[in-house]
Amino acid sequence: MARDKPEEIVVFSIVQESTCAECGTELGRGSLLRKEGDFALCMACADLDHLVYLPRGDAGLTRRARRFSKLSAVVVRFSRSRKRYERQGLLVEEAGLTRAEQSCLEDADARARKRDRAAARRAVLDKEYVAAFADAVRAQYPDCPSDEARLIAEHACAKHSGRVGRSASAKQLEANAVMLAVRAHVRHAKTDYDLLLAEGQERLEARDVVADKVEEILVRWQYGAEPPEAPEPAS
Repeated sequence: MARDKPEEIVVFSIVQESTCAECGTELGRGSLLRKEGDFALCMACADLDHLVYLPRGDAGLTRRARRFSKLSAVVVRFSRSRKRYERQGLLVEEAGLTRAEQSCLEDADARARKRDRAAARRAVLDKEYVAAFADAVRAQYPDCPSDEARLIAEHACAKHSGRVGRSASAKQLEANAVMLAVRAHVRHAKTDYDLLLAEGQERLEARDVVADKVEEILVRWQYGAEPPEAPEPAS
């Protein structure tokens, strides 16, 4: 029997201030949140903060971006005048958006748009902080590839993102903050976690499914092929 098509993931652009039920982050007007039952979650806690926002307006680009993204979410906002929720755009994977742009535009236009997006991304990064965070990742996880450590740092430390790299503990390069950033990267980039969310699986259940794979990679990056043996008990 064919599986039912999963419901769309819906994210709300809020019109009133709120607070994330999981991490306690204050969410101002215009912030994005996802509802899980009666709880409101910020994008980081909802595991959607790796997605990029594509405003409505270009139907062809929107259609292709959704098709090329394993995981996407619809962004809606409540209209007081119409008394209903209206679509504002999509959250899609950056790689899916890039592929969609290349599909929609001539090569020269695609390259120009990609350069513009890369320049905008660089503008919100604190380069020195990103470098320090990447060094902290490599210090804590020596076998993490250098290019991935840089990607983890850039993602975690983007200004105004509300991600773990912007927290006070991360700015002190505390081990737990670094671990959370690395764990999130591994979950999204190295497992089927996003596909499970896209298929409609609950976030915590999907985390349980991929937990062993995540731990395997974290151990390998931290210790090499095998974790260190536990010390013999004292006689």
